Amino acid sequence: MNIQNLKEQWLAEEQIAHIHGWDFSHLSGRMDEETDFPWDYRDVIGQYLQPELRILDLDTGGGEFLLSLGHPHANTAATEHYPPNVALCRETLMPLGVDFRDADAAGPLPFPDESFDLILNRHGDFNPSELYRILKPGRYFITQQVGAENDRELVDLLLPGTPISFPGQQLAPVCTRFRDAGFEIVRAEEARRALTFYDVGAAVWFARIIEWEFPGFSVESCLDRLIDAQKLLEQQGHLRCSTHRFLIVARKP
Repeated sequence: MNIQNLKEQWLAEEQIAHIHGWDFSHLSGRMDEETDFPWDYRDVIGQYLQPELRILDLDTGGGEFLLSLGHPHANTAATEHYPPNVALCRETLMPLGVDFRDADAAGPLPFPDESFDLILNRHGDFNPSELYRILKPGRYFITQQVGAENDRELVDLLLPGTPISFPGQQLAPVCTRFRDAGFEIVRAEEARRALTFYDVGAAVWFARIIEWEFPGFSVESCLDRLIDAQKLLEQQGHLRCSTHRFLIVARKP
């Protein structure tokens, strides 16, 4: 193990860590994520999606997934609040006729009451009371969420003792929030799957991108832990942690 060479490689990964939309192609071949959840988010949406419905995608990222649904643009709206993605959405969604708004999904939403037939949210924030307000009666909110325990093994390896960033992100309490807002829970499921890294540099890039899970992470401050991670990788051929996801389909009576 040449620590100086490894450190230089890790610093290079740290320097180039950025993301366009929600694109992890930089880690292609260096990271595997098991996605065989008991549900398929796209298929769940397909059970409710019809061309005439007015839909909203909250925290749409760069709009990539939303556009992949092929829904009529005139019946499509989206929000995003992360500045680089806001700029991307203005370039890609608005020229198509999608009703895009720069808005924090956790706060007041810039839409009138009962505006939408279907609201979608994949790995974004939400405010159940606002969702209830802007959803039409008898219509649905569908979300796949990242759970509180996501990537915890890797966090504990690189930043031992770090508190869970969003401890309330568990299926049961989130369902309670929706019921308290007036929703009926139609479907609720939870799953954990493996996330595997094949080089420590990939984990460095990942930790810098997912900064809310790895607060304060840097190569310099975590160098000893990265060396330990390298030793572990050389012993077992990979670094492995667990993703944590849950699905909720909620109906406004």
